[in-house]
Amino acid sequence: MARGGLYYGDYLQLERLLSAQTAESGKLGAAAHDELLFIIVHQAYELWFKQILFEMDAVQGIFSTDQVDDRDVGTAARLLGRIWEILKLGVHQLDVLETMTPLDFLDFRDHLVPASGFQSAQFRQIEVRLGLRRQDRINFEDKPFDARLQGADRDRVNHTEQASTLHDQVEAWLERTPFIEMGGFTFRESYRKVVTDMLAHDEETIRTNPLLQDAERELELTGLKRAQLKFDALFDESIHAAQREEGGWRLSWRALQAALFITLYRDEPALQVPFTLLSRLMDIDETLTIWRYRHSLMVQRMIGLKIGTGGSSGHQYLRRTAEQHRVFGDLFALSTFLIPRSALPPLPDAVRAEMGLTYSRKA
Repeated sequence: MARGGLYYGDYLQLERLLSAQTAESGKLGAAAHDELLFIIVHQAYELWFKQILFEMDAVQGIFSTDQVDDRDVGTAARLLGRIWEILKLGVHQLDVLETMTPLDFLDFRDHLVPASGFQSAQFRQIEVRLGLRRQDRINFEDKPFDARLQGADRDRVNHTEQASTLHDQVEAWLERTPFIEMGGFTFRESYRKVVTDMLAHDEETIRTNPLLQDAERELELTGLKRAQLKFDALFDESIHAAQREEGGWRLSWRALQAALFITLYRDEPALQVPFTLLSRLMDIDETLTIWRYRHSLMVQRMIGLKIGTGGSSGHQYLRRTAEQHRVFGDLFALSTFLIPRSALPPLPDAVRAEMGLTYSRKA
């Protein structure tokens, strides 16, 4: 322990931290009252972004090897849960920011040009490290997303793009899932038979249902054919490859099957933690979407149809990013392939034994 003990303010460097809020409006006269709130909210965002990147260092470190220690997967899921909670807090910070009215914002808005959230290098790093690719992004004025970053910030983001993403690391981990093919059991073929029988039964029910009009019957049958095409991507690697080439899938064929297997048989002890991990990835993706959409609504509320301080078209651009800037969409699409638990093909005893918790005791 340091002589005399550690003082709270010194440990948190509060003098430095609390003196880091300088209102631009104050440099030109009386400071606008709500500019302090604006600064603190955005500084808080950057602090939380730093924490998210710190947690991602640990998560990506776990998945960076060719053989992930199963004991570490729970740690990764827990840290992803922490990232999720931080992002939810980020959404709630908008509630605080919206206590500022549009007229309050106008008191200092013009002093901020051309600074904007476009220039948050940490947020761009989070997007990149999760797995948001350049080709998935919506460009503004046909310029790349990093065009408004300066010097070291742009270099840092570009360097991040050269490293493995969490999406690709998780994909590689899923591809190594042993249970989908084990001891003569092949999940794909077992599941295919059940799905084929289920769809055949549904087709027969539609064709023989006396309550359906001809037009309704054709509509139902068309929907059933579309469902069959989606299932075919699971069963036929060439179909999956063609759909992937067209942008229909991002996960590899084997990774997609493994993710579905984990989702369907999530109650098996060996799959409970992997299922939680996949759920946390979806939670993060969903909360980022909510944050982007809430941000777009706030921008519309604050500036209407005006151009943003960073030169963007404001609300419309942000709303489109909420719809398109997704990373783990394939995990959401798995719900397309779910069937009732009662229809699931039973796992062979040998496979279930490998996934169970076995306790033995000497007599």
